[in-house]
Amino acid sequence: MNQSILFPDLQEWNEALQAVVFPAQQSGALIECVVSLSRLKLLSHRDDLTAEQALDCFSDLRFDLEEMAEEAIEDEEFNSLGQVEL
Repeated sequence: MNQSILFPDLQEWNEALQAVVFPAQQSGALIECVVSLSRLKLLSHRDDLTAEQALDCFSDLRFDLEEMAEEAIEDEEFNSLGQVEL
């Protein structure tokens, strides 16, 4: 794991995006990372996953999601808003 990218223990459900949003920090810059409910369903193999369960599912998959976000940040795979979408 790259020590120059840090992931604070913060996350929130974004109803408009239907996604969990969590921050990463690289060299002092804050990067918003987004993982959609549909992606969480796919990664957790739970077709019945609801928005209410999304944060718990995110917590269960946190390590893997942080690794995916780290790779995307290192590869500079940002969307037009400067976010990393998983």
